[in-house]
Amino acid sequence: MGFNRTSVLVAVISLYFPASVMAQADQTVKDNLQYTLQVPYPVEKISSSPKKARIKNVVLMIGDGMGLTQVSAAWIANRGQLYFEQFTHTGLSKTTAANKLITDSGAGATAMASGQKTIYHAVGVDTVGRDLATLTDIAHKKGLATGIVVACSLTDATPASFAANNIDREEEEEIATDFLESKVDILFGGGRRFFNRRKDQRDLLKEMEDKGYEVITSSTDFLNSSQSKILAVVENGQLDIAPKRGPVFQEASIHTLNLLKARKKGFFALLEGSRIDDMGHMNNLPGVVEEVLDFDQTIGRVLKWAAADGETLVIVTADHETGGLTLLDGDISTGRVSGKFSTGGHSGVLVPVYAWGPGAELFTGIYENTELFHKIITLLGKKVNGE
Repeated sequence: MGFNRTSVLVAVISLYFPASVMAQADQTVKDNLQYTLQVPYPVEKISSSPKKARIKNVVLMIGDGMGLTQVSAAWIANRGQLYFEQFTHTGLSKTTAANKLITDSGAGATAMASGQKTIYHAVGVDTVGRDLATLTDIAHKKGLATGIVVACSLTDATPASFAANNIDREEEEEIATDFLESKVDILFGGGRRFFNRRKDQRDLLKEMEDKGYEVITSSTDFLNSSQSKILAVVENGQLDIAPKRGPVFQEASIHTLNLLKARKKGFFALLEGSRIDDMGHMNNLPGVVEEVLDFDQTIGRVLKWAAADGETLVIVTADHETGGLTLLDGDISTGRVSGKFSTGGHSGVLVPVYAWGPGAELFTGIYENTELFHKIITLLGKKVNGE
């Protein structure tokens, strides 16, 4: 029997992804990596970012696995318009891990969260496993509110890098216990099973309630809550893929910003478009585009919110690129995209950084992903432009 690379790839990846996602990937292969967005959405002009203002709030948005090609594919699909184009300043981030050229989400997010490079698969620790202080820890010490909103499990690599500490991102039950000591005020995502269906029989949901959190298990209940400390684990695993999950990530993001703003002193929020990465691993071009489009619409809502607020810096970047996506053809007038992936894993290319709001000019240029941490820490609670 001859070697069939596609069959082997699908067989291996099927060990890690549900059947529904596998079916989409198989369809993508059959459709020769073509995608057309049937109904584009309008992109409204956002008012200019404040020229002189105090930076009271920082919103860091991470598109997991999102490189420039993923953004370009979404731009073509939506007929040549995205909210990404509203950003006033752009840069490029180097994503290497401490011990590997090609990083993973754990090492990539930890670099941004802590300002230190770490080893592949580590979250919130240095290269020898020592706990690192992250942006959420430091913001809390400054008296600021903090929030994390993701479309994956809260115990997954990116959120864990900001709220937990472990040498191995795969130890998700251990990571879940770290949330008991986390100072993050608002937590929204999936991964409920790591809190209440554990090998050690502990019910971390009850323990989080004892810590003063309102524990919520549905998106609707979260959007109706006005509490200042919330653990919302709305799925046993990840949230559904776009567009099946609807606008829940968009709505949860804005609701979180509103809850954090009520604390008055300012805040730091992490919002992750988590499943761009999953679709890249599956070489699922339609899935990648749909996820980036959902992320872009979330960006649009966040920029409108920030424009009304006047004291919020918004930064959008990625932890790495996934899939080695290349665009082969397309038609902006019809929203048709044609592309090809070179890998089922991550690539080592630089990723974009977009910034809008007071202090955005600091994010231009080419720099290590660790610099995002240092730039944000410098700006949190500061006045800029001599004000």
